[in-house]
Amino acid sequence: MSCRASGPGWIRLWVVLAASAAVVLAGCGSPATEAPNPPSGQVPSGAQPADGPPAPTLSGEVSDDAAMVHLRALQKIADDHGGNRASGTPGYEASVDYVVGALRRAGFEVSTPAYEISEEDAEDGRAGTFRNVVAQTRTGDPGRVVMIGAHLDSVPEGPGIVDNGSGVASLLEIAARLGASPSVRNAVRFAFFGHEETGAQGSTGYVTGLSDAERAQLMLYLNVDMVASPNAGYFAQGGLGDDTSTAGPTGSASVGRVLADQLARTGVKPEMIEFVGDDESGFIEAGIPVGGAENGDSKRKTTAQANAWGGQAGQVYDRCYHQACDRIENVNQVVLGHYLRALAGTVGHFATSNETLR
Repeated sequence: MSCRASGPGWIRLWVVLAASAAVVLAGCGSPATEAPNPPSGQVPSGAQPADGPPAPTLSGEVSDDAAMVHLRALQKIADDHGGNRASGTPGYEASVDYVVGALRRAGFEVSTPAYEISEEDAEDGRAGTFRNVVAQTRTGDPGRVVMIGAHLDSVPEGPGIVDNGSGVASLLEIAARLGASPSVRNAVRFAFFGHEETGAQGSTGYVTGLSDAERAQLMLYLNVDMVASPNAGYFAQGGLGDDTSTAGPTGSASVGRVLADQLARTGVKPEMIEFVGDDESGFIEAGIPVGGAENGDSKRKTTAQANAWGGQAGQVYDRCYHQACDRIENVNQVVLGHYLRALAGTVGHFATSNETLR
């Protein structure tokens, strides 16, 4: 995660969901673990029937304890690879392999589409070919894809367990509970991007690598970046701002409202804030409706926010932001639980929705 903003506002809606999912997806890339990669291609040619009857509401199925298992695994990866999981390092590659393995164990077919970074664009000095991770449900309309993503890399200074292991763990837990072939109207796609910390290069490379037809299939993109900070705020993004770069394209307000409503259902009243240029940026440029979940980084919590959410007024949201101490001990599991249920509810809402966002 890079920088952040804050601002007021939140709204209510209702949400429902269904059951279990899996996928074949985007582009080429090197194999990661276990089974071979699926054939290349960004989306399956047609939706397949669900494996079974609809499951209970997804937001009630996810577990923050299960998400913590993934966070501990990412911590061990960092510990075993020089203390970080930065893009272009062995720690990042091990993180890719871990995510691929977790998704395959949940029944998904997974691809690791490649993106290129030239020497001119290599902000960290590492040019070359790198990997994202992508998986999509077999069921649901492949022409209407609900996409949720998180960046998989850390900064070189630390293991990045809140930033952004918390987002990665949330997506893996949602994918596991949703499963391989859920009873959904729209397909669901999970993405894990590299090089966010050096300018959202993995996500931008992914979007620019899609054809116009493949971009048109994306119903929305929901970005998850830091959702377990120790002195966290509760923020949702989508529709707030004076231009498209800060508010998102048409339809983004609807995504933001659903996420805000889902957070409210967990017992917290979120604030709506503007986008500030993270992994949603490439999707915004492509005209795709976007939403975002994040809990604050190096800015300070206000007295009003502390009164509303608890925590310490006048202190930063995350004292270990971009530092070596962003370890498993830095995780606020209560905050993680609120966001995990809200994100699951948001995915459930749009996966079963017939609304048109753009």
